[in-house]
Amino acid sequence: MPAQGIGETGRPTAFETILLGGLIAGALDGLDAVVYYRAAMGVPPALLFQHIASGVLGPQSFRGGWPTVLLGVGLQFTIALGAAAVFYAACFALPALYRTPAIYRPVFGICVYVVMHYVVVPMSRVTPRTVPVSTAEFVDQIFSHTVFVGLPIALAARRSARRGMK
Repeated sequence: MPAQGIGETGRPTAFETILLGGLIAGALDGLDAVVYYRAAMGVPPALLFQHIASGVLGPQSFRGGWPTVLLGVGLQFTIALGAAAVFYAACFALPALYRTPAIYRPVFGICVYVVMHYVVVPMSRVTPRTVPVSTAEFVDQIFSHTVFVGLPIALAARRSARRGMK
């Protein structure tokens, strides 16, 4: 029997829910990073995504050209899809997550920020920062993670819930 999708049941599948939330979050967060770091620090978009790729490759990422830029873009979306999958799964244990996204999306977004910056990045091959995060950069990161990451992921889960997630 083929898997039923949104057209057949009226309810997005788990895959569709995670894909929608993760792709939107990855695109919006990536775009925010491109705009912010270009405007505030003059960082070219390619260098930004090579920085993301350096989490896996280390400093050699910056010598890898377009393949490492594309790896960074892929990792950006992989991380966002992973966050969407975690939120979707957590909705089954904590239905309040999808019932009140206005409350839990900023909390989830901040949790993603904390896990990324204090767990994932330190465990990766990214070269440690030598300058502290500025107030403007911190504000942008919190804004981006609450609005551009937490919101689309929470709304995608809520959309799925309205169609039958119980």
